[in-house]
Amino acid sequence: MEMNERDRSILEHIVSYCVDIEEAVARFGDSYAQFSADKEYRNACAMCVLQIGELSGHLSAEFRSAHRDIPWNAIKAMRNVMAHQYGSISVETVWESIEREIPELKAFCLQYLEKG
Repeated sequence: MEMNERDRSILEHIVSYCVDIEEAVARFGDSYAQFSADKEYRNACAMCVLQIGELSGHLSAEFRSAHRDIPWNAIKAMRNVMAHQYGSISVETVWESIEREIPELKAFCLQYLEKG
């Protein structure tokens, strides 16, 4: 599947937010204890996760359908929770996302961008 320019731009922006999360982790510390104790750390990462979710919702339906191995709906759902129910989101869930899912999403995006 050939990638359109809009999808390419969205993937590039997603990578940028993934890098911002990596930089926050490098700055504040790769520790759940530090993450859970530091509101600025949590907010910095949460804003990036929110933006990634927003961007993922703007990818073309064709692109999302062609890459069903990426949980696009779950990424968008996390964004919705962050935007509308921030106080109810689990700090542990956000930490797990930035530790596991964000690096995987970044790797996917970079790999796909290199192909196209």
